[in-house]
Amino acid sequence: MENYLLIRMKAGFNGLKGKEISLISIVLMCATIILWSWEKTPGLTAFLPPQTPLQLSSDHLASSSSVKVLPAPDPHIHVTEHESSMPKKKIADEVEEQDLDFTSQTISAQSSSGESMGESDTGTTSDTEHEEEKHERILEAGKSHGVQISSSLTTSEAKSNEAKGKKNSKQKKPDLIMNTPLKSSSIIGKENWNNATENKACNYAKGKWVPDNNRPLYSGFDCKQWLSGMWACRLMQRTDFAYEKLRWQPKDCQMEEFEGSKFLRRMQDKTLAFVGDSLGRQQYQSLMCMLTGGKETNDVEDVGKEYGLVVAEGSARPSGWAYRFKNTNSTILYYWSASLCDVEPIDVNNPNTDYAMHLDRPPAFLRQFLHRFNVVVLNTGHHWNRGKLNANRWVMHVGGRPNTDRKIAVIWAAKNLTIRSVVSWVDSQLPKYPGLKVFFRTISPRHFFGGEWNTGGSCDNTKPMSVGKEILEEESSDQVAASAVKGTRVKLLDITSLSQLRDEGHISRYSLTAKPGVQDCLHWCLPGVPDTWNELLFAQI
Repeated sequence: MENYLLIRMKAGFNGLKGKEISLISIVLMCATIILWSWEKTPGLTAFLPPQTPLQLSSDHLASSSSVKVLPAPDPHIHVTEHESSMPKKKIADEVEEQDLDFTSQTISAQSSSGESMGESDTGTTSDTEHEEEKHERILEAGKSHGVQISSSLTTSEAKSNEAKGKKNSKQKKPDLIMNTPLKSSSIIGKENWNNATENKACNYAKGKWVPDNNRPLYSGFDCKQWLSGMWACRLMQRTDFAYEKLRWQPKDCQMEEFEGSKFLRRMQDKTLAFVGDSLGRQQYQSLMCMLTGGKETNDVEDVGKEYGLVVAEGSARPSGWAYRFKNTNSTILYYWSASLCDVEPIDVNNPNTDYAMHLDRPPAFLRQFLHRFNVVVLNTGHHWNRGKLNANRWVMHVGGRPNTDRKIAVIWAAKNLTIRSVVSWVDSQLPKYPGLKVFFRTISPRHFFGGEWNTGGSCDNTKPMSVGKEILEEESSDQVAASAVKGTRVKLLDITSLSQLRDEGHISRYSLTAKPGVQDCLHWCLPGVPDTWNELLFAQI
């Protein structure tokens, strides 16, 4: 029977044609594929195209070296590429689209295990979700700025994300990092690029004076609340005021336009202190006029007592002034220290005593109140002459004793020692006060022609920039100050060369206190050149 069946099957198989055998084989293969697909994927959805965008899981990321998002380029965006070898930094808490700056910075994502490039994160799951939302904001902001963002996770990160995915039913989008082995992009809009470049590399001392009909920033008639009459040239007999209509234009960058309200917001809950000679006082008065627009205001409070700035017995005025703007709690003060070193009476009981001028010791006021300041502007220079020292009965001291070194006794050497000493001391204090910014303002130039102040020297020229048109030098013309701050965290407020061009801006023969034939070619008319010093300060705070 069995032989019979085999014979019949063999006969039937032999009876089939070649085409029929091929057809049967194809049918069997299709059936096998359908059954396998049905087992792996419910229904026949395996054969349908995806209806939604592909969501990248950790498996995809683990198997892919990078996924690039390439939005259409924006012709208004300046892009520079550089090889990035810097370590990935932790993402900042707040990111604003208009302030995106990816130069020399990488954006690293926290892994689900709570670590970010070796930095531990003790945040909860909700904190991690918040971080992922920030990553998405960065991605969207990057797209709008033409950013090429690469997403890449290591195998360990992918496994960690996979484990996290098993715990959470809600699928999360992958974190993003800048792919440092590849080229990273530095993307800043034109306006933001200019601002960033100015803040980092702009040499504000290079440039030229240009006419500006929007100047001055305040009226010399109105700012009587702050401006001393001896410096308000509008109240004198001077008739030409073209010096008020000039603005300083740095050569390679734009300087931030000064706004009093913006300055006060920047200095909210902070204190700015000018410490120096009468030119420092001019800068202080200039700033007070600029902040108020030269108008009377009740928004300020006299807080001089907090700093001991009161009229001492036998004195005509205090050693400084301090005022606080109530709305922003911003304090602006000035302390008179002509030599920028500590000066104390040798015999406190003798009204005719000499004063010890400690060349290697900063002013006591600075030592006492530095911890309360957020911005300090130091200056000295014009009191360093033998006549001033003798008139003030100042005796040079070094190391707590009268100086016996003839080399130091030379005026210029004593001044250099003092400037280096005060800069060095302030620099040593800065690590204690991370938020403190200190500027050393370079010397303000004099413009005596044909003699000195007491020998017929004059500066009654009214033509702007008669001594030059433009400053192109990279280095400061005040080499003493520049060399003192070099290698320190004290910044240079370089105003010497740009002020040198403005010989017509002095008080000249219009001084209210000058004797006949004596001109003031040291101090400036206000409004005037010191306003620009404050604009440079504003741009660098």
